[in-house]
Amino acid sequence: MKAFLQSPVGVIEIEENDGYISSVRIADKIPEKEPETNPVLNKAISQLNEYFTGKRKNFDLPLKQSGTQFQQKAWDYLSSIPYGETVSYKAEAIAVSSEKACRAVGSANGKNNLAIVVPCHRVVNEGGKPGGYAYGLEVKKQLLDLEQRYKNTL
Repeated sequence: MKAFLQSPVGVIEIEENDGYISSVRIADKIPEKEPETNPVLNKAISQLNEYFTGKRKNFDLPLKQSGTQFQQKAWDYLSSIPYGETVSYKAEAIAVSSEKACRAVGSANGKNNLAIVVPCHRVVNEGGKPGGYAYGLEVKKQLLDLEQRYKNTL
């Protein structure tokens, strides 16, 4: 099942399979016919709305995405990065493998199907510049700016 949410960074498509959120991505548009929803999707919509208004800093959703053991380690690390903070690809590489795994970390982050919820937008280049993002640097900057704005609330 899928649900859609209009957000400050565009339309977000949320997909649920077998009781787990399996995909959160920025889509082109909300379909004309609103799809059916369920409690897991409703919870995801609610938590994303709270995130965009600064009322939620951590997600509490059943998540599942397929990937290699290395990708799973990289994605687990992403979830440990505090709200409003950033880390470098190098720091993530050191945490999950070795200093030489920066490109592998970048590749794993690029395959993250759970945008925003598993916050790959919090990983930046060594000098603090945004680096890459599957949905474009402008969206990454918007997410980082949003978190900075609400970082010290709650």
